[in-house]
Amino acid sequence: MEQRLDFITLSTPDLDAVRAFYRDGLGWAPLLDVPGEIVFFQVGRGLVAGFFDAEKFTADMEGSGAPVGPSGLTLSHNVASPAEVDAVVERAVRAGARLVKAPKKAAFGGYHGHFADPCGLVWEVCHNPGWSVAADGTVRLTEVE
Repeated sequence: MEQRLDFITLSTPDLDAVRAFYRDGLGWAPLLDVPGEIVFFQVGRGLVAGFFDAEKFTADMEGSGAPVGPSGLTLSHNVASPAEVDAVVERAVRAGARLVKAPKKAAFGGYHGHFADPCGLVWEVCHNPGWSVAADGTVRLTEVE
């Protein structure tokens, strides 16, 4: 299997709330929206996040009951400055996110804050001066002192 990720599909118990949060609250443009089932957003070069109605997700997995979700998971959104971290976290909270951790200096030398979307998915908004992406898409991570 090639070392690559194309889709991240996340089960949500409230598809309408998630759609409203990302589309209306954060201003994301849906790539494809199938009401009552799933909404897709392009979140990076060649990378799509799909928010799938929990019942339909479980049926697609040919299972029954509530789907088991991952624990200890955050999605990270890196931005250009600490001020942008503050602005993104503030916008998310205004759009209905729950503030998990107010933005502040991070142990790794950057600056970050965390919020949870309407279905509890935790996002880290981060300014990490040790993170960069080359023109070919290769990620570079260096320690920040």
